[in-house]
Amino acid sequence: MSDIKKVVLAYSGGLDTSIIAKWLQDEYQCEVVTFTADIGQGEEVEPARAKAQAMGIKEIYIEDLREEFARDFVYPMMRANAMYEGEYRLGTSIARPLISKRLVEIAKEVGADAISHGATGKGNDQVRFELNAYALMPDVKVIAPWREWDLLSREKLMAYAEKHNIAIEKKKGKKSPYSMDANLLHISYEGGIIEDPANEPEAEMWLWTVSPENAPNEPTYLEIGFEKGDIVSINGEAMSPATVMETLNKVGGANGIGRDDIVENRFVGMKARGCYETPAGTIMLKAHRAIESLTLDRNAAHLKDELMPKYAEMIYNGFWFSPEREMLQALIDQSQAYVSGEVRLKLYKGNVIVVGRTSENSLFDEDIATFEEDGGAYNHKDAEGFIKLNALRLRTAAKKRLKKV
Repeated sequence: MSDIKKVVLAYSGGLDTSIIAKWLQDEYQCEVVTFTADIGQGEEVEPARAKAQAMGIKEIYIEDLREEFARDFVYPMMRANAMYEGEYRLGTSIARPLISKRLVEIAKEVGADAISHGATGKGNDQVRFELNAYALMPDVKVIAPWREWDLLSREKLMAYAEKHNIAIEKKKGKKSPYSMDANLLHISYEGGIIEDPANEPEAEMWLWTVSPENAPNEPTYLEIGFEKGDIVSINGEAMSPATVMETLNKVGGANGIGRDDIVENRFVGMKARGCYETPAGTIMLKAHRAIESLTLDRNAAHLKDELMPKYAEMIYNGFWFSPEREMLQALIDQSQAYVSGEVRLKLYKGNVIVVGRTSENSLFDEDIATFEEDGGAYNHKDAEGFIKLNALRLRTAAKKRLKKV
């Protein structure tokens, strides 16, 4: 441990990472640099500075990364319509590469020997933090206290905090029994009674969304503007990526949009039950698929849908900075060249309903698609040969089988 002189810690300012900061100072006898990122978690991050200073930490980084998170991580992922195992919208997964990126950048700036994080040895986050860090700084040393120390229970952590005079916040009211993680894209809940997949979440668990039953009785309409696959405006007002997400989280949450209850397969090999609120992501994905339905060629759209599960798995497993993800991203981004226009949505009691879409790049031709006379734009007789050619192999096989009967 003596070769570690300085370490950059991903620091939330909470109890666990405060304990880790002290533990690193004691166990490694090293200087600790803290990095706290505001990626839209909805909590004040500045108090982390005072907590770090109280432990004698001199170099403290607190950064507002909301725009970078939305623009460079969430938006590219949305162009792919990414969903892990058909349900999870990757809210936690997509935040980790940005945090890893800044960890190694700061490590280089301050001449640190190592980086550290507070992810446990059972979860996906340890993998995501470290794979992304190694991809950017291959020789970086990583200290993961949960894989080294013996403070493996809440009681031991509390005792350590008391022994070392680490402030334990005592909030009024009942403490949340859930492990939560939040950013611009979502808030997640794990632990407590929802560890058992048979238990319905308590109504008071949900923080961002009203229940669909209690959502307004009148629908909310939104006009979503797209340019090259990215949302650039809401109801005609131009907005930055982070502002788009903040706005959609607010209006979506008010209409009961974005609740998910999932049992997912973690990369480390176990199944885990998690509950998520993703109002903005739910609306963004629905709107994006709607504008693609109008502007994207059929085979291009189908190829994207075939590739999407693999792309989503890469993000979930921590391979954002891998060559295969970057290769797929180039293909996805190329597909978005003409994905521009407007989508009209109706939000109503937990539902996102597409009620209209328009685009100058629309591939929809009313003259061809109409059920009325099309003026010769489509020759119905052509369908006979098309069907017979596609049926050739089926008819050939059927004749062979019937001969054997």
